[in-house]
Amino acid sequence: MLAIRSPNEAYRRIDFDARVEGADPRHLVGLCYEQLISSLGSAIFAQERGDNSLKSQALTRGLSAITALQLGVSGENDTAKALRHLYEAARRAILDSAIEFDGTILGTIRNDFIEISRAMNISAQ
Repeated sequence: MLAIRSPNEAYRRIDFDARVEGADPRHLVGLCYEQLISSLGSAIFAQERGDNSLKSQALTRGLSAITALQLGVSGENDTAKALRHLYEAARRAILDSAIEFDGTILGTIRNDFIEISRAMNISAQ
């Protein structure tokens, strides 16, 4: 197992693993959205503090979340096409920010996913 460098990261990982276990597809999408939203917030915070290590870790987590979301899209209907487009645009922005950080774009993407997540939660009720 890879060494976890902070207690916060260890607890975050344990919480995430426990929530993934046995989750249905809708909940898995929600977890990926949470991870993406959290990681983008962490990357922006790390950039403001000049913590390149935390920023890199956060961007990597964001890429993992977006990759999982991309792999979960199936079908060829309009919704699937729109999700593929959204996820690919977010992926490119995260990758671009690994080279030249743009907190404004990442903040916009983060806010977009917060809105989508809220809408998903409302529709599930």
